[in-house]
Amino acid sequence: MFGFFALLVQGIIYFALMGTVFRARHSVGLGVFFCLLGTMHFLETYLAATFFIELPFGLISPGSTVMFTGKLAVFLLLYIKEDAEAMRQPIYGLLSGNVLMIALGLILRLSSSPANLPGYNPDLGFIDQMGLLMVWGTVVLYIDLIAMIILYERLGKHVRNTFLLIFISLALVLSFDQAAFWAGLHILTGVPATAFYGGWIAKIGAAVFFAAALAFYLRFVERSTLPVRARGAVDVFDRLTYRHRYEILVEQVGKDALTGLQDRGAFDGQGPAMLQAAARFDRPISLLMIDIDHFKAINDSHGHVVGDGVIRDVAGMIAAEKREGDQVFRYGGEEFALLGTETPDGAMALAERIRTRVAASEISDLGHAVTISIGMATFPARSISFRNLLIRADAALYAAKIGGRNRVAVASGGEGRPDSEKGPAAEIVRPSV
Repeated sequence: MFGFFALLVQGIIYFALMGTVFRARHSVGLGVFFCLLGTMHFLETYLAATFFIELPFGLISPGSTVMFTGKLAVFLLLYIKEDAEAMRQPIYGLLSGNVLMIALGLILRLSSSPANLPGYNPDLGFIDQMGLLMVWGTVVLYIDLIAMIILYERLGKHVRNTFLLIFISLALVLSFDQAAFWAGLHILTGVPATAFYGGWIAKIGAAVFFAAALAFYLRFVERSTLPVRARGAVDVFDRLTYRHRYEILVEQVGKDALTGLQDRGAFDGQGPAMLQAAARFDRPISLLMIDIDHFKAINDSHGHVVGDGVIRDVAGMIAAEKREGDQVFRYGGEEFALLGTETPDGAMALAERIRTRVAASEISDLGHAVTISIGMATFPARSISFRNLLIRADAALYAAKIGGRNRVAVASGGEGRPDSEKGPAAEIVRPSV
C-alpha cells in the first residue's frame, strides 16, 4: 500500500511541476521546460535500471512507471499546445546528449586510469551502460511519439472524450514501449521477466492518472486546443508544424498561383529596388515586357483551361531561358516581365532566345506553337525612375505588336530631357530574324 501511495505522490508532484513550468513558457521560455525534461530523462533511466519496488503483480520501477509515463503525457501536451516542430526539438537534444556522454566516457576510460581517492570509486563502465540505455530509450521514445501523435489524430475522429482519447493513445504506446525498453534492460542489466509484466500493469495505471491530469489541464488551465485531424506518419514531424505551414505561406506570398512565377506585387516591390541598386553601382538594368500574341483568340477558340495551359508553358520557357540573377514576373493576364542586370546587347540576345524558343515549341494544351512580342528598355538610357523604365518598355511592346508581332522592339534614346515621364521617346522596332 505504501508503494502505491508513494507512486501516486510522485505522479502528482511530477505533473504539477511540469505543468507549472509549461504554463509559464511564454514568460520564461520553452528552454526551461526542455532542460527540466532532460534532467528527468537521466533520473528516469537510472531508476528504471536500478530501483524497483515489489508489488503484488510484479516488480515496478518509479522511473519507468511514473516518470516515463508522465514524460509521454507532457510531450503530448507540448504537441497539443504548441506543435510537432517544438516537440521534436528535445528529442534531438536528448539523443545527441546521450551519444556525447558515451563518447566522452569512452575516451576517459581508454586514455588513462583515474587517481585513487578515499571513498570514491568512479565506475566508467556504469556510465557506458547508462549511456547505452539512454540512447536506446531515446530511440524508442522517438518511435513512441510518432505513434502517439498518429493515434491521437486518428482516434480523435471517433473519440470525443478528451480523457478517453489521451488514455487510449498513452496505453497503446506504453504497451509497445514496455516491450521495447524491457528488452534493452534485460540484455544490458539482466532485469527479470517479472519486471516486464509488473511494469506494464503499472504503466497502464499511470496512464489513467496522467490522462486525467492532462484532461484537467486542458479543460481548466489552458482551454484552447488544436483541432484534431487525421494525419499520416509522414506529416507528424513535418507538415503538422505551424512553422512549416508558415514557411510555406511565406514562400507563396508574392507568387503567382498559375505559373509559380513572382506576381505583380513582387514586381512593383523589387523593380524600384533593383533600379536603385543598378544606379548606385553604375550598372545597366534591362526590362523586358513579354506578351503572348493573339491570346484572346486562343481563349475564345479553346477555352480558358487551354488558355491557362498556354500561359503556364510560356512562363516555363521564359524561366528556362533567363540567366542567373534575372527576375521573372507574371505582370498580368498573358503578359510577363523580366528584369535583369543586362547590357542592351545582352538583353536583346536574351529576348531573341526567348522569342525563338516560344515560336519553335509546341504548346502541350494547344497542339501547336504560339508567338510572343517583346518590348525592351534599358537603364540608364533615358530612364532615371522605374516608372519611366516601365513606360518605355511597355511602349516598345506596343510597337512590337503594331509592327507585326513575333518580334522584339527596343526603346530608343530619342530626344528630350532624361527625367521626362510624360511618355517615351521614339521606339526602334527590331523585327524577328
